[in-house]
Amino acid sequence: MQLVEHYLQNIKANAHLNAFVEVYEEEALLKAKEIDAKIASGKAGKLAGMVVGLKDVLSHENHGLQASSKILDKFVAQYNATVVERLLKEDAIVIGRQNCDEFAMGSSNENSAFGPAINAVGKNRVPGGSSGGSAVAVQADMCLVSLGSDTGGSVRQPASFCGIVGLKPTYSRISRWGLIAYASSFDCIGIFGHSVSDVALTLEVIAGNDEKDSTVSQKPVPAYSNLLSSDKKYKIAYLKDGVSSNGVETDVKNTTLSEIEKLKKQGHSLHEVELPLLEYALPTYYILTTAEASSNLSRFDGVRYGYRSPNTTDLMSMFKKSRAEGFGKEVKKRIMLGTFVLSASYYDAYFTKAQKVRRLIKEEFDKIFSEYDFLIMPASPITAWELGKFSDDPLAMYLADIFTVTANIVGIPGISVPVGADSKGLPIGLQVLAGDFKEQELLTFANQILN
Repeated sequence: MQLVEHYLQNIKANAHLNAFVEVYEEEALLKAKEIDAKIASGKAGKLAGMVVGLKDVLSHENHGLQASSKILDKFVAQYNATVVERLLKEDAIVIGRQNCDEFAMGSSNENSAFGPAINAVGKNRVPGGSSGGSAVAVQADMCLVSLGSDTGGSVRQPASFCGIVGLKPTYSRISRWGLIAYASSFDCIGIFGHSVSDVALTLEVIAGNDEKDSTVSQKPVPAYSNLLSSDKKYKIAYLKDGVSSNGVETDVKNTTLSEIEKLKKQGHSLHEVELPLLEYALPTYYILTTAEASSNLSRFDGVRYGYRSPNTTDLMSMFKKSRAEGFGKEVKKRIMLGTFVLSASYYDAYFTKAQKVRRLIKEEFDKIFSEYDFLIMPASPITAWELGKFSDDPLAMYLADIFTVTANIVGIPGISVPVGADSKGLPIGLQVLAGDFKEQELLTFANQILN
């Protein structure tokens, strides 16, 4: 009970950060009372007392669900996402839903119908995106753990900007049932926490087979939280572009190089590698994700639920005006781009070609992980920028995702861990990538870095 009261107090004190779009105060306090009784009787679940926030793209039965979009105004979830069901079953307490870029499309949390979330580290700084509110909530001690979604870096990049831990698991490790889809072959549910152990325990509970999701893996789920202690020495690759490219800020380069030297002194073997296809990662990502978004978001049409324009005259105008008024600028842009690359005249020139490049990038990563345990690089080439800085230059903002999108293109797990700060005191995260379903090794190594 005291823990929930503590977090509720922090949420109120940090309301200006706009991390939460809805707080379940009464419900959380009632749940806390119930779990206190369970703990006293020795019947509490594995996550008893863990206070969790949910990104506003995860379905929580009888609670609001909007994807931070006007088009889903006043929509109430009809069922629990599998991850939410599993959290509740183990006695976690859901304290509220969190701000994000609309439909998880963005790198700064500025594309939200609820307004931007603000980084707690400094005045007027973005928290990263799209799971910005979820990252800020953990950063500012408004909950212990947050669940976000990561389609191109939307957990790892905000974790880096906010100085916390952010895990994106292997594609299919966690069921996507109940996650509002952006790009179905890229979307992953991820976890934010202050410590690797909190993230590991949460993953242990929410991962695994689910009959409601035909794409989820049936591989057994290890007891991640019990296997974090190790002094094993690893063979590690680090990305040349991450420490030498002109696009990487000097402080980010120096912090990454310093971390590489530290790992060498600890006895790990580190080797520089290149990814020749890295320059094609962003175009491949944006062609394929916008194409999938164009298809996935066609269901939001003003007919069955959510926002419907009051300015309509017939069926066609209802479709057009509801979507035009309900979707924000960035979402409309991506839907139109996706519709373009899927059109008959351009399908082979863009979509088919991007799928082929995706396969080639996957082969590059397979080769690296056949020789090395991990690949490390900065989580982002830059630190948290000021609100509005890239509003007239979206390409510059897209480039901030250059180091994170590759993990989603090929489906591998990645984690961002805080390793320092720049000259302005803004956090810098180190990203560690591993081979498919190597979450255990990834979490163990991340724990070594932080300890």
